Amino acid sequence: MTTSTTTLTTLSDEEISISRGFDAPRPLVFDAHTKPELVSQWLLGPNWTMPVCEIDLRPGGSWRYVWRYQDGTGMEMRGDFREVEAPARIVHTERWGDEWPETLHTVLFAEQDGTTTVTRIVRYPSHKPVMRRSRRDDERCRTQLRTARCAADGG
Repeated sequence: MTTSTTTLTTLSDEEISISRGFDAPRPLVFDAHTKPELVSQWLLGPNWTMPVCEIDLRPGGSWRYVWRYQDGTGMEMRGDFREVEAPARIVHTERWGDEWPETLHTVLFAEQDGTTTVTRIVRYPSHKPVMRRSRRDDERCRTQLRTARCAADGG
């Protein structure tokens, strides 16, 4: 399955949108995001394992992921499903722990000409530092892109 570039857009002070296209039919891409045996194959980085990948895909159901790094450290993420419309849409919460605010995710799966675009809209609680950091990081990326374009054009 080949993919396109990821696009990050700031929608408001509380929302961002992340989109990416996949050269695969929508049901397959939906399954890759919702079946534990598939999620646990791609949602990890180098030297990480995912010993826990639980998904109860239904409104009112929950999900939980646990990752372990090669040195034994780990992290956990969990949430609850609010809406599930297979293979088109999922609405769920996401929590990384007590120190992070709960976010609301709307994940859309749209297929056109054999390419499925996944768009994730993340809503943060209003006026939280997490979103302000995200906006700064977004601006930093735009600045680096402008710098790279300038250098490529010779100044």
